[in-house]
Amino acid sequence: MTQPEAQTKHTTATQPVPIRILDTTLRDGEQSPGVALNHVQKLEIAHQLVRLGVDIIEAGFPIASPGDLEGVSRIAREVRGPVIAALARAGQADIEAAARGVEHADKPRIHIFIATSPIHMQKKLNLEPDAVIERAVQAVTLARTFVDDVEFTAEDATRSDWEFLSRIFNEVAKVGATTLNVPDTVGYTTPYEMRELFAFLKGRLPEHVIFSSHCHDDLGLAVANSIAAVQGGARQIECTVNGIGERAGNASLEELVMAFHTRQDVYAYSTGIQTRELYRSSRLVSRLSGIPVQPNKAIVGDNAFAHESGIHQDGVIKARETYEIMNAELVGREAAVLVMGKHSGRAAFRKSLSDLGYDLNDDQIKELFIRFKDLADRKGQLYADDLRALVDAHSDTPSLFSLISYQIAMGSGMQPMAFVRLNTPDGQKEAINTGDGSVEAIFHALNSASGITPQLETYRVQAVTRGSEALGEVNVTARYGETVAMGSGVSPDVVEASAQAWLAVINQITAGLGKSREVSQTTA
Repeated sequence: MTQPEAQTKHTTATQPVPIRILDTTLRDGEQSPGVALNHVQKLEIAHQLVRLGVDIIEAGFPIASPGDLEGVSRIAREVRGPVIAALARAGQADIEAAARGVEHADKPRIHIFIATSPIHMQKKLNLEPDAVIERAVQAVTLARTFVDDVEFTAEDATRSDWEFLSRIFNEVAKVGATTLNVPDTVGYTTPYEMRELFAFLKGRLPEHVIFSSHCHDDLGLAVANSIAAVQGGARQIECTVNGIGERAGNASLEELVMAFHTRQDVYAYSTGIQTRELYRSSRLVSRLSGIPVQPNKAIVGDNAFAHESGIHQDGVIKARETYEIMNAELVGREAAVLVMGKHSGRAAFRKSLSDLGYDLNDDQIKELFIRFKDLADRKGQLYADDLRALVDAHSDTPSLFSLISYQIAMGSGMQPMAFVRLNTPDGQKEAINTGDGSVEAIFHALNSASGITPQLETYRVQAVTRGSEALGEVNVTARYGETVAMGSGVSPDVVEASAQAWLAVINQITAGLGKSREVSQTTA
């Protein structure tokens, strides 16, 4: 009997073991360089995570700033279903802020962390090991006065002494920590080491505690290490949509879920994730974070279900399973081509959006349909990804400033010049300005007309679909004083898409929806 056959017989003999999914997109994912989600955007992602079926949403790090506290609080008040967790260092101020953040949640959790590796204890904390244990016990004890559900993380666990980890975990478990997280904070370990570490700890802790893994991808092993942790005894995985996070990112939620789902013959584990919401979740996080998904990204990348090789195409035509180990519909991607054009009516438009998973009210449909007609007149046919981009770029931020028309003048030997006409709270306004290029010129003209002058930090443009008539999607991040705002725009004309994205930033700033950061958030 071959090894895979032996594994199959072993895993199918029992029911799959349920694995909890803790999504930390809104906390660790938001610590990606250049990402600054405001509380409205965080709430939108949180509602999508509910549809996705995650067990725990780590909503943020409340002590970091008033904006982070407000974001966690809004999610705790408005999101129902998953556990809502807030991160805190092992200190009174952090824990009290976390408690305020989750006090209105149906199922609140406080997640405490302190470093346990020799290098972190010596160089960062300047504490002896016994003092670290004492501080951890005090922190968990305090947190238990606010909530019943306390998670404890030993930061940099994979570079910590195993016996010391056993000591500190046993002490915090005695005072009420019920989930114990073993993070590979710097992405250093390997699957074999991870599996052995969890097996070691599981044999030395009470049976009632839940072990959790939290892996970073510095060596490209985050998903493999997370799976190894489960094989060693972990029953919770901490991960992010699209694998976003500090440095090289975190374990990718969609890759973990589909590995368990697709290889049930090897992995006798299951999650509560609704796989058909994976692609929609990926698109939403990509748009709001401003981080594009690489084309060859597993599960959700543009090329994940694409076949260009003639041999592959021939095989897929005859039988999809020749080159596809899962189908596109399973992760929320339509295999059939969805085509909409300028002759399509509102009913067909509504149904198309509904088929794509969007639940929109009449006012939203009316506003989007006008934009759809304009794009269809200019582009011709619109496909599923075009419609997704159209909806995803739509913002519920009040449109205090909206673009009526614009013109660009440029040529050999002249500096590009932009003219814009806007609807503003004070009526129509016009402005002319210049820039080193057409995009910069229109940004400057919009600043002049609105009276708001954000400073551009990041600018990204990508084609939504392929071909010369593809929609361009523009995502920008800009700073205005201490406030950071993000905006998106879509159009066949990249300059117009850029103008839409910049106006979205201006509208966010004017509505007071930008994000302000005051405290560094470097954590496990």
